[in-house]
This record gives sequence, C-alpha cells and structure tokens, in this order.
Amino acid sequence: MFDVFGSVKGLLKIDQVCIDNNVFRMHYKATVIILIAFSLLVTSRQYIGDPIDCIVDEIPLGVMDTYCWIYSTFTVPERLTGITGRDVVQPGVGSHVEGEDEVKYHKYYQWVCFVLFFQAILFYVPRYLWKSWEGGRLKMLVMDLNSPIVNDDCKKDRKRILVQYFTENLNRHNFYAFRFFLCEALNFINVIGQIYFVDFFLDGEFSTYGSDVLKFTEMEPDERIDPMARVFPKVTKCTFHKYGPSGSVQKFDGLCVLPLNIVNEKIYVFLWFWFIILSILSGISLVYRIAVVMGPKLRHLMLRARSRLAEVEDVDTVSKHCNIGDWFLLYQLGKNIDPLIYKEVMSELAVELSGVNVTQKQRMEA
Repeated sequence: MFDVFGSVKGLLKIDQVCIDNNVFRMHYKATVIILIAFSLLVTSRQYIGDPIDCIVDEIPLGVMDTYCWIYSTFTVPERLTGITGRDVVQPGVGSHVEGEDEVKYHKYYQWVCFVLFFQAILFYVPRYLWKSWEGGRLKMLVMDLNSPIVNDDCKKDRKRILVQYFTENLNRHNFYAFRFFLCEALNFINVIGQIYFVDFFLDGEFSTYGSDVLKFTEMEPDERIDPMARVFPKVTKCTFHKYGPSGSVQKFDGLCVLPLNIVNEKIYVFLWFWFIILSILSGISLVYRIAVVMGPKLRHLMLRARSRLAEVEDVDTVSKHCNIGDWFLLYQLGKNIDPLIYKEVMSELAVELSGVNVTQKQRMEA
C-alpha cells in the first residue's frame, strides 16, 4: 500500500518561499494529493485485484466477468426498497420485464480512476498559471532574508536592494497582483465546476449525495433507500446473449458482485464534503479579496497587522504611497521575511518614500 502512494510524496514538499495563501494551497496541494491518492487506490484495486465477479450458468466465469465489465451492469430502481433476504435478493436486484420496468445501467466504474486523475490536473491548473506568471519574483526579492541569522553586511546589502527595487518600481505591480486575484477566482470557478462535472459523471446523483447519506440513517428500514447502494451498487445484474445450438438467441441473466464499489462509495462521500467545504472557503476568500481591492483602509490595517514589529508611522507612510499591487507584494514579502528584518525594511522604505515625496513636491513648486 505504501508503494502505491509513493509517487504522491513529491507534492508534500514545503516551499521555501510562499507565493500564495492557505486556501490556494488547499486547492493545488491538499486536493491534488487526495485525488491522486484516490486514483491510485482505485487503479490498484481495478487493474491488480478483481474488480468484478459474475455468476451465471453455462457461461465461463472469465468470459462473463469480462463481458459485464466492458458492457456495464444494471440495477432495477423499483427493487431498491425492502429488506434484503426477504423482499429483495439485494438492493436493486430483482426480476423485471424488459421494455416495461425501468433499469439503470452503471458504466462509470471503468472511468473512476481516470476521472479522478483528470480532476487533479484541473485543480493544479491555477497554481501552474500563477507560478508561471509570478516568475520567481518573490524568491528573488526575499534573498534569504527569511532566515533570522544573516550576516550583517549581507543583510544590509539585500535590504538596500529590496528598498531600491520598491522605490524604483513604485505603482508598477498592479498587473502582478491582479493575475494572482484571477487565479483565486479560477480556483473558485474550478471547484464549483468540479461539483457539476462529477454530478454529470454520476448521472445527477452527486449534487445531493452527501446529504442523502446523512438523511439515510434517520429513515425507517423498510422505507429508506441507501443512496450508496443506488449510486454504487455492490451487487448488480448483467444480461449475456449468445447463439444456441439451433441458431436462436439465448439470454442469460447473471448476478455480478462489484467489490470496487465499496471503495468508490466512500471516496465520493468524502469528496462531496471536501468539495462543499472547499467551495465555501474559496467563496469567503473571494469576498475577502474583493473587500481588499475595494478598501484602502482594510489594506492599511492588514499591512499594519503583518508588520506588527514596525513603527506605526513607518507603516502609515509606506501604506500611503502604495497602490493595490505594491501592497500585495509587500504583504507577501511579510509572510516570508523574518519579522525583525521586515521591520527594518519597512523603516528604510518609509524614509526613502518620504524623500521621494519631498523631491516630487520640490519639482512641482519649481
């Protein structure tokens, strides 16, 4: 089992320089790891184990298993209710009249491992875009200032370079910031789209799947329909046709056991709750981002909270000269630079910006 998840370990690496936030990391780290782990788990059970076992007279077991796996199995929705062993053989398994009774075919189980992997790729796309657009700017600006132990001369030079960069590129970071905001919006759009995508994949069963599972335990045994048995039946039917000795078509009904669905039903219950939680957090993060863009006072308070060791006057001076892009880059730097060093950076930057402001006034008066 540990060998199966070995390839996922690379995603657990902690970045030395953080270029995003916690909600963003839940998308491209936690969710991608979960989806790839589930995909590997299903793949190991599907292609290494025995995903289906079918029982029918006069047909070799291997042939029946292969046929039913390729052409799908079905259940009868009218036979989902009742007590197993008394009213029905298994939930969804019972006699039916072809052409009159409704039957539901289950074809998804061949594709679960591929769909989970495809979803993992989609969750990584915003991260890939942001990493390409970011271009390692934060890492170059941090320059090992995230370590509390830095040589004094080295620290002085790097602080000077950082302050000089900001004074020379003031009010030129809006495009940088708004590309990150776009990736945050893509995360939210992606997780909502994933819910609808899985709902389509499971024939409209996923949107209420988790809530139906919770409601299931509160219903009477004779009346309740297990949503996990409806969506991921463990026992299904399969019809095999072949020519008889006289050339007539003979029909054989068989029972098929799908042990893989024991894993699938748990995976999608977890994914339902995870996607709902992730969509709520992403929505809150998006509202917060809109408030940040629209509210200069909020940005000022957040920058003051991030540079808690710096003098209030220094933060006020820096904040007064910064637009949304400058603020965003400074805030991201505050996450990565040691607090004591960040305090010194803010102090020197405030002095430089004050000098720039005085020079501009003198030029205007002249």
